[in-house]
Amino acid sequence: MATVFRGHVPSSPIVSSISSLNSNNHSSHTLLYFPQISNPTFPSSSAIITNSKVSFPKSTIIACSQSQNNTPSRRRPEYIPSHIPDPNYVRIFDTTLRDGEQSPGASMTSKEKIDIARQLAKLGVDIIEAGFPAASKDDFEAVKMIAKEVGNAVDDDGYVPVICGLSRCNEKDISTAWEAVKHAKRPRIHTFIATSAIHMEYKLKKTKEQVIEIARNMVKFARSLGCDDVEFSPEDAGRSDREFLYQILGEVIKAGATTLNIPDTVGINMPSEFGKLIADIKANTPGIENVIISTHCQNDLGLSTANTLEGARAGARQLEVTINGIGERAGNASLEEVVMALKCGKDHVYGGLYTGINTRHIYLTSKMVEEYTGLQLQPHKAIVGANAFAHESGIHQDGMLKHKGTYEIMAPEDIGFERSDEAGIVLGKLSGRHALKRRLEELGYELKEDQVENMFWRFKAVAEQKKRITDADLRALVSDEIFQAEPIWKFEALQVTCGTLGLSTATVKLIDADGQAHVACSVGTGPVDSAYKAVDLIIKEPVALLEYSLNAVTEGIDAIATTRVVIRGKARHPSTHALTGETVYRTFSGTGASMDVVVSSVKAYVSAVNKMLDFSEKSISAERTKVAV
Repeated sequence: MATVFRGHVPSSPIVSSISSLNSNNHSSHTLLYFPQISNPTFPSSSAIITNSKVSFPKSTIIACSQSQNNTPSRRRPEYIPSHIPDPNYVRIFDTTLRDGEQSPGASMTSKEKIDIARQLAKLGVDIIEAGFPAASKDDFEAVKMIAKEVGNAVDDDGYVPVICGLSRCNEKDISTAWEAVKHAKRPRIHTFIATSAIHMEYKLKKTKEQVIEIARNMVKFARSLGCDDVEFSPEDAGRSDREFLYQILGEVIKAGATTLNIPDTVGINMPSEFGKLIADIKANTPGIENVIISTHCQNDLGLSTANTLEGARAGARQLEVTINGIGERAGNASLEEVVMALKCGKDHVYGGLYTGINTRHIYLTSKMVEEYTGLQLQPHKAIVGANAFAHESGIHQDGMLKHKGTYEIMAPEDIGFERSDEAGIVLGKLSGRHALKRRLEELGYELKEDQVENMFWRFKAVAEQKKRITDADLRALVSDEIFQAEPIWKFEALQVTCGTLGLSTATVKLIDADGQAHVACSVGTGPVDSAYKAVDLIIKEPVALLEYSLNAVTEGIDAIATTRVVIRGKARHPSTHALTGETVYRTFSGTGASMDVVVSSVKAYVSAVNKMLDFSEKSISAERTKVAV
């Protein structure tokens, strides 16, 4: 007997088989239900079930969450610092704003950090590590603002992210972290000290007993401030002596730690090793049943995602990750890879583990972090790379045309990415505001009316020169118009003269924060060099250019060009490195987009300068406030 099920279907169970008896014979009748999800991949498709065999239209993709993981959608369990009511629930701890920002050139302004924190809340991460408050005054203020705003934005289901601040194991750092995060509804202090022999001997110059005493006392101190959610990390746990780990972890549990984070700080562990490390800690640490075990895996050998997933299989119920896998050196475990692996993974592998992540916000979050940090993704990056859902091989294309499930284990819509060739709307110079706004919303951008208005006029200017505006063009325009630092200086106009007959000359016009126009002219070895020198004459701030890259967004001579630069102010902008405690000097990245490569280059340079000046002004303001107090 066959059943055709169309349109909206109930949320559970996933598959229910019932036997029905008709007047003539017994027949098996199978009814297929799917989890209730917003915007399912096949909202109006037909599923035909005949003799327990299911067939779908060729155009249907069965999302990995339905086809491979038989776990229905579940509500996020109540947040209790040291306990998760559902043993299959995995907390996602995002450290993009802390560890991710330690990537060279990834420094972000306070406004950018707030924007990313808001987006992480939309994504549904359980914990946001907002920064290292003791690193600088700007870091402190950014964490404090995130705690006040994002840390108090409770949604209709009662969800609000935990706001966490990192600190070394000393009272000054911990007090500073608490002052920054205490304004959140759910504040957390994350403190750490190294436990490997090489770190204790050469970096800390302390014995095991001294390290245990410091760790125990500092966790107690954090709890004494009124913080009931304290995370402790034994830095370089992956190379630490096992018996010593059990001992120090047992002591911090007694001191009041609620989460124990086990980091593979240098990315040296193999997946089997790291899984066994988590299992051994779970089996041998006294009091471990009263806390949450967490993982933090670096990517030095390209194994951070694999190690993180092995940690989850072994019993870890908090996974520390970053958007796009950015972070110190080779980066961290990637949120999108870890989350989608759990979502797509088979139950016999992960035992029904699940997260509270709204995966449809993954793509937009990835693009926002890419634009704000200036760290461009490799095209073949898993899940969010430009080629992740692209098929060029003839064999693959043939399979995709016949059934998309032949070569895609997930639908791009699952992560909030929509292929431009399936959108249905073609934008051009005759398109209006409504069509533009609708397409931006389909791409995941929720813009305010004034932002839409600004975007519309940028869109019209490009549309006058291009016959068809692609989604890639729109994303580049949004990045250039919306994802930018506060405009201390605003690019207004540019005129260049260049060639082989003499020095290049550039005239640049910038608008300051008061609306005053400033014009400067300079010569250089090329149009970009002369334009940058003209900008330097206006801003009167010595700048060193560290990196410059230029890319075409789409094919063709009329493609939009995107430029990324990394600069460092010659006056330097010091901050404290979270792990080493050393003074480091910040670099600032900027991006720009235009159909003119020189205009794109100048916009990127001005964007980076704005970040640098914004950071400098906030640091000076914080110092004055401190003196006044």
